[in-house]
Amino acid sequence: MSEPIKKKPQFSNKPGNFIFIIAATLTFFVIFILMSENKPDTVSLSYDQFLSYVDGVYFVKGDYKNIKAQLIEETQEKKIFIDIETKKKIELPKDVQIFPYIKVSHVIFHGPNKIEGQYELYESPESELNSKNVKAIRFVTSLPYPDPFLLKRLEERRVNIVAQSDEGGSPVIGMILNILPYILIFGLIWFLFFRQVNNSNNKAFTFAKSKARLYKAPVRKITFEDVAGVEEAKEELNEVVDFLKEPEKYLKMGARIPKGVLLVGPPGTGKTLLAKAVAGEADRPFYSISGSEFVEMFVGVGASRVRDLFETAKKDAPCILFIDELDAVGRMRGAGLGGGNDEREQTLNQILVEMDGFNNKETIIVIAATNRPDILDPALLRPGRFDRQIVVDKPDLKGREKILRIHCKNKPIEDNVQIEKMAQGTPGFSGADLENMVNEATLIAARKLKTTISMIDFEEARDKVLMGPERRSRVMTKDELTNTAYHEAGHVVVAHMLPEYDPIHKVTIIPRGRSLGTTQSLPIQDYFTHNKTYLLSRIAVLLGGRAAEEHWFGKDFISTGAASDIEHATALVRSMICKWGMSEKLGPLTYGKDDSPIFIGKEMGRYKDYSEETAREIDREAQELIFIQFEKARKILEENKEKVEILVQALLEKETLQADEILEILGERPAKE
Repeated sequence: MSEPIKKKPQFSNKPGNFIFIIAATLTFFVIFILMSENKPDTVSLSYDQFLSYVDGVYFVKGDYKNIKAQLIEETQEKKIFIDIETKKKIELPKDVQIFPYIKVSHVIFHGPNKIEGQYELYESPESELNSKNVKAIRFVTSLPYPDPFLLKRLEERRVNIVAQSDEGGSPVIGMILNILPYILIFGLIWFLFFRQVNNSNNKAFTFAKSKARLYKAPVRKITFEDVAGVEEAKEELNEVVDFLKEPEKYLKMGARIPKGVLLVGPPGTGKTLLAKAVAGEADRPFYSISGSEFVEMFVGVGASRVRDLFETAKKDAPCILFIDELDAVGRMRGAGLGGGNDEREQTLNQILVEMDGFNNKETIIVIAATNRPDILDPALLRPGRFDRQIVVDKPDLKGREKILRIHCKNKPIEDNVQIEKMAQGTPGFSGADLENMVNEATLIAARKLKTTISMIDFEEARDKVLMGPERRSRVMTKDELTNTAYHEAGHVVVAHMLPEYDPIHKVTIIPRGRSLGTTQSLPIQDYFTHNKTYLLSRIAVLLGGRAAEEHWFGKDFISTGAASDIEHATALVRSMICKWGMSEKLGPLTYGKDDSPIFIGKEMGRYKDYSEETAREIDREAQELIFIQFEKARKILEENKEKVEILVQALLEKETLQADEILEILGERPAKE
C-alpha cells in the first residue's frame, strides 16, 4: 500500500510573504527599542531610600573606622549618624573624619512625580582620591506625594538639578507609546491567523475536520499474498472484497451489503495489514484513522470529525474506512463515573448514526480493529453495523513458518537456516514478534560485519526477543554464579525427569533482562489446551529452582532468585482451583467473577461470589498443591544428585548449554506412562 497522499508545501513568491517578513522584523525591532528604556544597570529606589542617599552615606574613620553610616542630623557641636548595618544611632564630635560612601551627583525631574538620577558608590575611604574606585549607578524613583522641602534639601547637599517639563507633550502620545507593543503583537498574531486561514482554503477551525489518511493509487499494493498465518480471516474477507468489486451483483439479488467488519485479536496479529490487503485486493481507496484521533479537548469535535470522515468517504465510494483501536471511542456507554454528556459517548453516538445512514447504493465498508471486544458498546456489535466479527488470532506452527518466509524473502539468509525449526521454536509469537525477530537477526549480522544471516543470528535474536538482551556487564560474585547454576540446574533436571512437560531447549546463567539465568523449554507441537498432569508438572518445574537451592545450600541460604517462579506457580495453582475446576475438594466450580471492570465506575472492585470459609478452603488447597509439587521436585533432585552436580559444573564452565548437551549429561527422558 502506498504512503498517504499529502500536499507538498510550496513557498509562494507573493508580495504578502515579503510584507509579512518586513512587518515581523519591524515589530520585534520596535518592541526591543521600547523595552530597552529600562536598562539593566538602572536600579529602582524607594522614596525614603532616595532621601537617605541624598543626605549621604559615609565611611566614618577614627575610633569608628570601617563603619558605614548615614548622616541624619548635624548641630554646632556634634553629628548624628545611623549605622546602616546595625541600624543603631551614633553621636560623634563635629570634627570626626568622614568620607563619602554613597553620594547623589545629580537628579532629573520628569514631570511632577518621576525622578531619575545618578549616585556614586565609593569602594573605600581612599576612593575619593582615585576615581577608578568610584562606580556611577543610575537610579529611578517616584514621588508618592508633593514634597515642598525636596529642592532645598538637594541644594544643601549640592546635588545638580535638571528639570524636564512634560507639559509640551500630549498625554495621548504617551498612552500610545505604552500600548504600542501590545498593538503590534496582537496585529502580528491576527496577521498570522488570517494567513493560516488563507493557506487552508479559507477553512478556519480545521481541528473539527477528520484526520483520516487516504491511501490511493498505490505504487505497490498490499494483497492477501503479503499476509500469512490468518487463513480463516482471509477467507472471510474475500467475500468483502467481492462486495467492493461487484456490488451490483448482490444489489440485484436484494442482498444487503455488510456495513462493518470487526477484526478482533491480540496486538501484532495483522489486523491493520488485513484491512490494507482488502483495499489492495479490491483496488479501492482506503481511509485509515485511529480511534484516539476523534476525541479532543473541545466539546463536539469528535462528532464533527466523524461526520466529516463519512462525508469524505462517500465521495470516493466504493471504498474502505478503517478505524484502528475502536475501543478508544467505542467503549460501553454509561460505564464511567461521568454522565451521558461524555465526549467519547457523543463521538460513539455519531458513529452509530452515520453507520445507520448508509443506503444500499453507498458501498462503504467500515473495517475496525480492537483487542478488547468485551468493552465495546452492544449497539456497535448488532447486525446492521458491524455485521461480522472476524477473529485474528496468533498464528499456529504453519502460520509462523509462512510469516517467517515472507519476512526472510528479501534478506540474505544462509542456506543452512531452518525456517521450520525457527517456527517451532517461537510458539505464542505474533506476526509482529516474528517480524521483529527477523529484523533483530539482521541487525545482529550487520553488527558482526557479516554479509549473510546465519541460524546462530536467528537464535540470538529469538533469545533477545523472548528473554531480553544479554547483560554481560552485570558482574556476579562466585557465590551468586554458583547459586544461579544450581537454581537453573534444578529447573532442568525436574523438567527432564517429568515426561509430561515440554523438553528443555536451552539453559543459561548469563543475565538477561531482569533475570540472572534462564531455562527455556519448547513444546513439540502447538497446544491449545493443557491437562491437569501437565499443569502439575509445570508447577513442579517452577519450584525446582527453589528446591535445588534448599537442598544444596540449606533453608537458611535460599535466595530471592525464585520470586518470579513462586509467583507464576501460585497464579497457576489458583487458576486450577478457581477457574478450571481442577480441585478434588472444591469440585468443578468457578470461584470469583473474572470480568474485569471496563473502567472504574461500573464496578469499583472485583465481585466475590463465595464465602470466607470457601476462601480459606481455596487457600488450604492451593498451599497443599504447592507443597506436594515442591516435595516432588525435591525428591527428583535427591534421586539425581550426581547429574545435577555435573550439570552445574558444565554451566559454570560454558555458561550456556543447548538441548543436545543437556541430553548428553542427563540421558534420555523417561517415557510417558
